[in-house]
Amino acid sequence: MIKKISLISFTIFMFFFNNNSNANYEKIFFDFKIESITGEIIDLNEYRNKVVLLVNTASFCGFTNQYEGLQNLWNEFKKKDFIVLGVPSNSFNQESNSNNDVKKFCESNFNIDFPLTSITQVKGSNAHEIFKWAEENYGKSAVPKWNFHKILINKEGKIANTFNSFTKPMSKKLISQIEEIL
Repeated sequence: MIKKISLISFTIFMFFFNNNSNANYEKIFFDFKIESITGEIIDLNEYRNKVVLLVNTASFCGFTNQYEGLQNLWNEFKKKDFIVLGVPSNSFNQESNSNNDVKKFCESNFNIDFPLTSITQVKGSNAHEIFKWAEENYGKSAVPKWNFHKILINKEGKIANTFNSFTKPMSKKLISQIEEIL
């Protein structure tokens, strides 16, 4: 009897806490637009049928050295329909207030040439609609808890997985996920 109750409880728990079982995806990632660091609009539809790693970044964070790994990841996979999209954010009070300063910092310190957005809110009621969409469709694990949170988008424009700030861009865990969905 106890085993049966435990199994039922576990099943109910898994049903309610499974991140993507209830995803409606009325919109997909490629339906959105976001401003680039230089002020142009990035129509994410341009990335359709590509795998995208969406990463909120910050210039003055303990994880800022992950820019190097993100650039290496971009260099390794960009010819295989893979995009790194960096989203500088001051949501955790560790970013410059100037898009120009962020751009210069990234280029001069890490030779970044993957796409960057303008400084964007990534959590809370003022979060960009992409991050609200991610939470609606994937749950709390899609909400950045800190800088360099990673959201992996598959070729269908849906969230394949999320990775916390401690997951390095060149980690086997992340690379194997990317290779699997490419």
